[in-house]
Amino acid sequence: MDEQVSVLICDDQAVVREGLAAILSTVPQINVVGLASHGQEAVEMVAQHQPEVVLMDLNMPGMNGVQATRYIREQFPGVAVLVLTTYGTDEWVFDAIRAGAAGYLLKDTRRDDLVQAIEGTAQGKTHLDPNVAGKLVAHVAQTAAPNLPETQPASPEELLTGREQEVLRLLAHGLSNPEIARELHLAPGTVRNYVSEIFVKLGVSDRTQAVVVAMKLGLL
Repeated sequence: MDEQVSVLICDDQAVVREGLAAILSTVPQINVVGLASHGQEAVEMVAQHQPEVVLMDLNMPGMNGVQATRYIREQFPGVAVLVLTTYGTDEWVFDAIRAGAAGYLLKDTRRDDLVQAIEGTAQGKTHLDPNVAGKLVAHVAQTAAPNLPETQPASPEELLTGREQEVLRLLAHGLSNPEIARELHLAPGTVRNYVSEIFVKLGVSDRTQAVVVAMKLGLL
């Protein structure tokens, strides 16, 4: 990316947030605008600095990371939240995704992967750490998807148009709307309309649910 990505780090452990700040300070394309020690402080600093990405710990005293994520996404929809978790089995990750987090990564992620995740999140991509992704998909697949079509179509063509299927496949690979537009040579507004129509037809409200429902219906 040509411009710097502004990042706020929120973690109740000083060694973690300061360590991440030290690592990211060596990356020219990233600008750490603040360090927060709990969810409430993160919310206040987001209001002050309007960062593009928040690296959010989950298990914190007071306002935890899930609560802070939900508030930030509701009040500052232009700010993306990337969850930090210690364990691949952290149940709070699922709650954070439902609260609006753009993705998650483990705290022991390598520097290059961390930078790539932050840049991708700033571009609108969904980052799912491969060590946790399988568990997330399994977890979401076990829950009933809202407004799931009662009768499964005999073929994908009966539910989605050919172009909608193309958009869905690229969406499932984590591409942002602008990237899908470039890949399919479409206007960004057209892609947004396709994504909205896909959500309506699948009875979902976000990309994660769209992918899971599509998998269950055999559309991918």
